[in-house]
Amino acid sequence: MKIQANQLSSHLLKSLAPCYLITGDEFLLVGEALDDVRGAARKRGFTSRESHVATTGFDWSALTASTGNLSLFAEQRIIELRLPTGKPGKVGSAAIIDLVEQSGPELLFIVTAPKLDRSSSASKWAKTIDQKGVSLPLWPIGVRELPGWIANRMRVAGLQPDRDAVTLIADRVEGNLLAAQQEIEKLRLILGAGKVSAEAVTDAVANSSRYDVYKLADAALAGDANRSVKILGGLRAEGVEPVIVMWALTRELRTLATLDDVIRQGGDLGGAMQKSGVWRNRQGLVRSCITRHRHGDFHKMLKAAGRADAAAKGQRAGNPWHMATDVVVSLSQ
Repeated sequence: MKIQANQLSSHLLKSLAPCYLITGDEFLLVGEALDDVRGAARKRGFTSRESHVATTGFDWSALTASTGNLSLFAEQRIIELRLPTGKPGKVGSAAIIDLVEQSGPELLFIVTAPKLDRSSSASKWAKTIDQKGVSLPLWPIGVRELPGWIANRMRVAGLQPDRDAVTLIADRVEGNLLAAQQEIEKLRLILGAGKVSAEAVTDAVANSSRYDVYKLADAALAGDANRSVKILGGLRAEGVEPVIVMWALTRELRTLATLDDVIRQGGDLGGAMQKSGVWRNRQGLVRSCITRHRHGDFHKMLKAAGRADAAAKGQRAGNPWHMATDVVVSLSQ
């Protein structure tokens, strides 16, 4: 069954399918849809989750083997598979179909991928998911729709923006939804709930810190560990909330991980950077950073950043500044 993005919430309130295929090129929208499905699954007793990323050389037998002990345990499990290219190949297709057939009350199987081309959409594995479960294609937010999308997100966050404030944010993010959401979260943390004008947006950005979080990201991407740690210390000394630091680092790491997956699959980095919304004057930094690191490094750093973010929000034990330092140093290497 195929549903649209605006139907997901009502669908999850009524039922939970045994398998899902979530596709789209907007990382934020795919991630949020995935979180919604996870949340609905947790409410229905799915307490265990494991994740797989099918990069080059992925061992498909490990994916199918992960379901071998399902009947031995009472807990309901979620198995997630991310397909960076949307093309699992012959062996991968068979493995996906096998898991779809096993999915049910004890096993929820979720596949995420970029927008599928015509051949992938017509493939047996995609049709099998569509027949037994739910397919959710997520479409990009167009330039005309972006201001309305930003305004709605700001209202949900408790902000009441005027038209100029929305326009200013839309201009800053240049169509990058993830960047837009992060800007909104930053404004919520700095300004609190209430009315937001363009002047307030400008002042919040200008006065949030002498050591700008954007400079921190650029220093780390440039491989300057000493300067990165110095900027991080300056942010801490000035009382900047660690959650703001983590959203900046996480944004960069998500982009880097996505781009790294693309080039490891033989894709064009220049085109991928443009598609991901990397500004032209930063493309050299991004390219050099990816070249310095091994495949899989950015995914490991993303997990570490997630732990630091959770610590910053009081959701787990640990010093978020120490954890952020580890992430910054790893990115700077």
